[in-house]
Amino acid sequence: MASTMDETGRALARRFRAGDETALAELYTVHSARLHATALRLLGDPDLAAEAVQRALVRAWRAAPGFDEEREPLPWLYAIVRRTARDVHRDARRAAGGQVALDEAAHLAAEPPCLEREWLGLQVRRALALLHPDERGVLRMAYYDGMTQAEIALELGLPLGTVKSRTARALRRIAGLLHHVGGPRAAARPLGTE
Repeated sequence: MASTMDETGRALARRFRAGDETALAELYTVHSARLHATALRLLGDPDLAAEAVQRALVRAWRAAPGFDEEREPLPWLYAIVRRTARDVHRDARRAAGGQVALDEAAHLAAEPPCLEREWLGLQVRRALALLHPDERGVLRMAYYDGMTQAEIALELGLPLGTVKSRTARALRRIAGLLHHVGGPRAAARPLGTE
């Protein structure tokens, strides 16, 4: 897929990859509000969200030499923030001795309860439970963690073609298992509610 970045965005990405600290500051200035909103939606606590964004930026900075400068940085940063938010939530839960699951906390923080949304989430969780663990894993990494298929292949140590075929097979099975919920748009929308 071709990059939609303009030359300014590509130059910023090149500077970031090269280790230019001002590029990191510029990325933060441009994207911090959206990253914080994502972390807040997941964590439901402004202080934890700020911590997650700070940790995510440190992780992004450490990973900068491997960043593909032709890619848009925001989806990559979103994926790092989501993974970091899970870590921050786990750390906070351990410190407080609480048992609230991240998915429940994110759901409660994101939107008020809705019977239809609850039902759809239940249907998706049931369908996901029927998938082979390998298929379920690639869907979780793609839709929940925001990873690309190439990143999933690298993470799992599999050929890219294997990841693509597992993903396609899993999506076909999910579509079949969720045919009763109102079509492909309804089936695809709540995959992140796993």
